Amino acid sequence: MNSFNWSEKSKAEWNNRANFWSGRSKDMWENGSRKDIIPFFNRHLHKNSKILDVGCGDGYGTYLLHSLGHYMVGVDISDEMITKAKERLEEVPFEVADIGELPFGKESMDAVLSINVLEWVEVPALALEELKRVLKTNGLFCAGILGPTAGPRMNGYRKVYGEKTISNSMMPWEFSQLAKELGFEVVDGFGVYKDGVTEKNYQGLPTQLKQALSFMWVFLLRKVGEKDG
Repeated sequence: MNSFNWSEKSKAEWNNRANFWSGRSKDMWENGSRKDIIPFFNRHLHKNSKILDVGCGDGYGTYLLHSLGHYMVGVDISDEMITKAKERLEEVPFEVADIGELPFGKESMDAVLSINVLEWVEVPALALEELKRVLKTNGLFCAGILGPTAGPRMNGYRKVYGEKTISNSMMPWEFSQLAKELGFEVVDGFGVYKDGVTEKNYQGLPTQLKQALSFMWVFLLRKVGEKDG
């Protein structure tokens, strides 16, 4: 029986999807499901923050933050994605790296952006610990976690047959609990919904039920210092 190497499988699949992803990323960030993330994140950031974009893909989100004056660094597990990111934005350092082993020093980043990445790692807790390591105390972490209505969740469907997939089953409310347990506090957040869901469908609901209807939930977290925890 062949062993399943999560990192190698993930790298291969994202390399295969690089052209498809790159063809859609600009519209996704400017008009689609990610259009509100950069304005939301930027409202909370200090000027000229040093930001690590983890799972940067072809670098379009990185580009948007760079254009706002922030010092950006981008990493992705896919070398094809990183090639496209470098072609897009030569002045930003991009490199291939696994979220579980980032090539940066402890508390070297003012902020971290990671959109739809932690749903695609083998052990989210270990990945989040690594993000925490490179983030400064009181630094901000913007994470986007797919909700249960998101189409990409179907990438994990074969698990019902006992097959391994690169998609884990972590939901937004589980991520929220994990983040609190690992030393983050929730500062802000918002839901992204499919066209069929309107505000009247979720207005007044508890956060967890809002997340249950979401395509994606965007979290803004702060790394809590030891004296705060």
